Order: sequence, then structure tokens, then C-alpha cells
Amino acid sequence: MNRILRRLPLLALVVLTTGCGTISTIGKLEDGAGAEASRMWDRWVDAEGDIAVATTWERKVKAGVTINDLEQALTQIAAERNMKGVGDLPLSKELEARTGKPQKFLKVYSFCTPATARMMVDFSPHMAAYLPCRITVVEKEDGLWMYTLNMDMMVKMGRKLPSPLKEEAWKVRETIWDMMERGSKGEF
Repeated sequence: MNRILRRLPLLALVVLTTGCGTISTIGKLEDGAGAEASRMWDRWVDAEGDIAVATTWERKVKAGVTINDLEQALTQIAAERNMKGVGDLPLSKELEARTGKPQKFLKVYSFCTPATARMMVDFSPHMAAYLPCRITVVEKEDGLWMYTLNMDMMVKMGRKLPSPLKEEAWKVRETIWDMMERGSKGEF
């Protein structure tokens, strides 16, 4: 019952906006888009409105997995899946250099499959804002955590992707998922 009550605002919005093209838009979406939107809505509500929680995936890094282990896993998975590492941003090191004080680990790792990126941007230029794919490692009080954009938004929630873009986008989604899973366990 609680889940139904939490979805009432979304359902009411859909009902109220049907005259504004909602019905025609729904027909252009990927199968299962509503279910994915509902999952994101639930995460948003559970996070008390924190949109970043609703739109990201997170993994706790297994105790004993070092930064080096994690980085090796990400590098190996990228190579296995023909994804290119396109840079990183060692924020904690930069903050240490600026302040002279030790910082908790914070680093952004960037990856890209250039041909897929081009196809995606040709499909929707706004997708350029999501490039490249990023995984961020954050040190918190309880250890290391990994965060990335919820790739299911791209492949499950939007307009239907044409072939071969759809298949290539799924490969990217699966690669990022695998990086999160294996990286958090230090499996390389």
C-alpha cells in the first residue's frame, strides 16, 4: 500500500498531462520505461528527494580491496570490453596539494567507447552531457564506495534506440555494470 501511495503523485501527473502529448510520447519509449521510472521514483522518495541517489548506482568496495586492486580491475574490464580509459581526476590529491592536509580518497575515472558515443550524440545531442562514462571512488567513514550514473536510464527509460545503437548502448551499460561489480570486489 505504501508503494502505491508513493506513486500517486506520478500517476496523477500522468493522468493530468495526457492532453499534452504524454500518450504519444509513451508509445515512443523503450519497453519497460515505466517500470524503470517507477524504480527511480522509489529511490528518489526513499532518499527524501536526493535526485543523485535516484539516478546513480553505488557499490561498497569489499574490505581489503586496495585502490590499486580496484584500478587494475577497472583497467582490465575496460580492455576486455573494448572501452577506452580517457582520463582520471585525482581530486583528493589535488586538494592535498592545495591545502597541505591529508584528504579522504576521491577520484573520478573516465571511460568511453568512441563509436558508441558518436552514435548516441547523433541520436540525441543532449546525451553529450553524459559523456564520458564515469566511475567515482569515494572514501567514507565506513570505507571505499564506487558511484556511477544509472545506465538503465539510457537504455531502458528513454526513446527507443535504433539498431545498432541499442545493442552498442547495452554493451556500454553491461561494461559499466561489470566494472562496478568486479571493481568493488577487486576482481581482475
